[in-house]
Amino acid sequence: MKSIAKKDLLFMVLAFVAFSGCKKLYDLPDEKDYLSNNVNFSNKVLEPIIGRNNLIGGFNSDNSTAPLTFEIVNPRWGDGRPLTDIFQKVPTYVWTAPYTGLETSLAEIEAKRKIEEHQLFEMRSSGEFILWASATNQLISPRPADSTNFAQDTRFFDVKVKNTGGERLIKDFQIRPFRERPYEPSNDMNLYTGRPAPDPKFPLDPKLRDYIRPGLSNVIGVTSNQALVSNNDKKDVVAYIRPFTGGNGHSLRIKVLNKDSVEINPAFFNETVWDKMIHGFNIQKTDKYVQYDVAYPIPLVETPTSYAPGGSRARVLLNYSRGAFGGGRTVAAISLEFAIYKAGDWEIVFHFKNDNPKFASE
Repeated sequence: MKSIAKKDLLFMVLAFVAFSGCKKLYDLPDEKDYLSNNVNFSNKVLEPIIGRNNLIGGFNSDNSTAPLTFEIVNPRWGDGRPLTDIFQKVPTYVWTAPYTGLETSLAEIEAKRKIEEHQLFEMRSSGEFILWASATNQLISPRPADSTNFAQDTRFFDVKVKNTGGERLIKDFQIRPFRERPYEPSNDMNLYTGRPAPDPKFPLDPKLRDYIRPGLSNVIGVTSNQALVSNNDKKDVVAYIRPFTGGNGHSLRIKVLNKDSVEINPAFFNETVWDKMIHGFNIQKTDKYVQYDVAYPIPLVETPTSYAPGGSRARVLLNYSRGAFGGGRTVAAISLEFAIYKAGDWEIVFHFKNDNPKFASE
């Protein structure tokens, strides 16, 4: 048995040497990778939102041999003009270490990312496109405010896919970026103009507008003694996400206004866990608001953490309890899942429009 195994091994070595010699003798070509004729993308119309990181996938290799390389070629406007604005190089935040949500200071967060020069729009080795958050309405003109899609206003490009087996040209991608929406939910903002959005029930009435609607649970009105609601039909409570002045450039403030637009003391929200709600530091509690030092965007990455369990949204949750009939307690809540993409000083405001919340016990 051992001699047979040795003979087999000797035969394999001789065969390999012979094949290698034949390859040199007859100059046989190196084996090439496979590149399918059917490589493609599931979506060739890209509609990113300016001002936030947009990672757009959809490449189908059809079992082509990896690695593949990708190149954006022939960028142009629909009327043939050269397209250059999306390829500007600007300072861009990139992560150098994973963000976990366990960081204990702004300095620890900032140590995990750095600024690099990147084109505003790039293609990754995975076949994914990215429009970086460093893009602005000033650097890249958004789609027209009247929502038209004329060819002369549309950016086109082709993509060259290559490996050692050859190359394929996939033509006529379009990129139609929406203007910046610095926060979500953004239903209070017209996607095309950036101005206030119309009321969904009365879209032709210029005096009415749409609002961000918070979640409400067991919030009772003082005057009505009824549960307050916030929907298309009735907006007892609305929310604003807006800049404020007087911060330090990286602040997030949370406050509640009564129906006379006067601040309600945050102490009334006696069940709120302020220090576990926002990944922020140096919490300031006053009789008008609660404020944090934060790193932007919020959430910092679209990865689930204790501050953003779903990954893409953080959450404000204001809880309070009051005595109920029979000696128990009723717990009420006001909530909003949100994201803020632009650094600065921002406040989230809950505004009671028709009736004030009832904090007194029954």
